[in-house]
Amino acid sequence: MSALTKAKGFKKSKSGTYLSMAATAFGAFGVAKRLKKARADKDTLVLIDATVSAAAIVTGLAILYRELKQLGDDDVLLG
Repeated sequence: MSALTKAKGFKKSKSGTYLSMAATAFGAFGVAKRLKKARADKDTLVLIDATVSAAAIVTGLAILYRELKQLGDDDVLLG
């Protein structure tokens, strides 16, 4: 298997899924800061925006977790 083929399959691997989960979870820090600032400033619009972003992060993590469970033993990088 060539290196290019492995690189293309990285997103469908356990390692790639873990990396995506970490990147998504890292985005939660920015959303948490926006939520805290919006609450302090009593800015309802920013608070709603940050809440929707937080919901998107939770949904994204749930989807990635499901993909991770579906990968099971058919990891393309182990191939």
